[in-house]
Amino acid sequence: MTDTRNETDVAEQSREVLDAIRRLVQVIRRSAQAAERRVGLSAAQLFVLRKLAEVQILSVGELAIRTATSQSSVSEVVQRLVTAGLVQRQRSARDGRSVELSLSDAGRALVDKAPQAIQDHILEGLSRMPGRDRAELARLINNLLQETGIAQGPAKMLFEEELTNGKGEE
Repeated sequence: MTDTRNETDVAEQSREVLDAIRRLVQVIRRSAQAAERRVGLSAAQLFVLRKLAEVQILSVGELAIRTATSQSSVSEVVQRLVTAGLVQRQRSARDGRSVELSLSDAGRALVDKAPQAIQDHILEGLSRMPGRDRAELARLINNLLQETGIAQGPAKMLFEEELTNGKGEE
């Protein structure tokens, strides 16, 4: 009887976890699709533009901090935005060795009509959680990834690799 109860508990708890993951992925996917439909950008590109719109100028490192991602991941997204004419790069007036990023006029106009980035909602929710809960959530998610064997590679920005706006980018 104990084994059956334990199996039932595991099944119910696993369903609850999967349901939470499903809801999160569905909301992120819907948001990404809405951004692509409305402004032709991936969720990651919209998130980067919104973060740049909050301030006048940012370095890639500062942008990585604001987007809670790695510099290499944010650099890939920034390059696409520069190529599209939405972000400008210029040498820093403070330090000629570094590069500063800012929105172009086209980037600013696009942000004005774009939906809010779902990542902002997630970061706001995380910021309202007690620090110990955020740390425990990160630990548990990483533990799940380890247990499933899917914890390889760097974490790219959300849905950036799924861009389907006809430019053939992945």
